Amino acid sequence: MSIRLVRAALVSAATWAVVATAALAVPSTIALAAPPALPLARSVPGGVALLTLPGDSATAPRAWFGEAPVLIVRRRQHWLAVVGIPLAQSPGPAELRVRSEAAATGTSDTRLSFTIRPWRYREQHLQVAPAQVDLSAADLERVAREQALIHAALTTYSAAPRATAQLRSPVAGVRSSSFGLHRFFNGAARDPHSGMDIAAAAGTPVHAAAAGTVLETGSYFFNGNTVLIDHGGGLITMYCHLQTIGVARGAQLAAGDPLGTVGATGRVTGAHLHFGVALNRAFVDPALFQRRAAGASPP
Repeated sequence: MSIRLVRAALVSAATWAVVATAALAVPSTIALAAPPALPLARSVPGGVALLTLPGDSATAPRAWFGEAPVLIVRRRQHWLAVVGIPLAQSPGPAELRVRSEAAATGTSDTRLSFTIRPWRYREQHLQVAPAQVDLSAADLERVAREQALIHAALTTYSAAPRATAQLRSPVAGVRSSSFGLHRFFNGAARDPHSGMDIAAAAGTPVHAAAAGTVLETGSYFFNGNTVLIDHGGGLITMYCHLQTIGVARGAQLAAGDPLGTVGATGRVTGAHLHFGVALNRAFVDPALFQRRAAGASPP
């Protein structure tokens, strides 16, 4: 995954507001008779906080973490905020802004406090050629254009189409690099890994992790051939370094539909899939959406 793209993806919510003011309109919700399947709770940088919202109104509240709208789901008799926490977020006290509406009292804004715990991710030290990290002016200009497209896609907040926030594994393979890995190139610290790498042979089919709409496809300097899918409520998945892309922007996909094949495009050393998961514009650990992990707790 790219050094510069990861850094751009983890900027503050205030910066995100500049590139997508329109996306901060009324957030949508999942309102279901049965409790939805949820990601695992781990309130750490790069994790997910599950916060029960006050009150039991039949009307869904709205919530924002910083300036980013947050996924709201119905959980038994209460509303639940599913909050993605950026890797760059400092541990300590944090707040969710909640807006509720009631016929008797009208609209009211409250602040819901929660705590982000420290979390230590693994480190990796690599010796690489300077050309792999120092870009030409032309390359930097290309990367800037591509980042703008990806930023716009990640600000999408649409109606959630599914009764689950859990994700399938997009490809059959072995995890070769985990989310949050802190890399050092030639002794210098670089941005942490913003997704999960899954090693597989070139040409292996890649599938949509959940139902959704294809937001963007393209060939990018760092990420190679890439597909981004909107799953609703600010949940977006990203599939990078593809050999082939088999879908077009706007395509409606069911969970498990093929979208391309594993490749080694972009800045990589071998064939693999980089699988990224963004929630309220923050890349978070994909493993929390796939299986129960040690230390995680349901709401």
